[in-house]
Amino acid sequence: MRAAARRLGTRLGRRGALLTLKGVMATGYGSGQVVQPTGDRHGLALLLKLMPLHAWGWAWIAAGAVALVCAWLPPRRDWPGYLAVWLIASSWAMAYLVAWWPLGESPRGWVIALIFGSFGFVCLVAIGWAEPPPARSESPREN
Repeated sequence: MRAAARRLGTRLGRRGALLTLKGVMATGYGSGQVVQPTGDRHGLALLLKLMPLHAWGWAWIAAGAVALVCAWLPPRRDWPGYLAVWLIASSWAMAYLVAWWPLGESPRGWVIALIFGSFGFVCLVAIGWAEPPPARSESPREN
């Protein structure tokens, strides 16, 4: 069992592992919006003018699915997954930020914007990372 997990981790790599986590979180968040949407929609007014909340939930699920698929691609070819998660997270961050200031509709919007912005910004940082070289006992991941 450990050997299989090690082989899977080696195949996935660190970039793929991070992208898998981002994909799981985005898919989970989107599923939550589809099944039981958030009650407080003050910070989402701008986004809700574009499409309803359940559609945004599906957009989160789609971004998460792209990330999960791209996690298995070789390094430097996995960028669409990082981009998909960054786009959806930054959309929500900007909506909450604008709802806080200048609109003043969401007094805690800056906090939520910070959370979503940070979630997305990690993708911008990681997209430029090189996959570390494999340890001596690991086989190299295809490039």
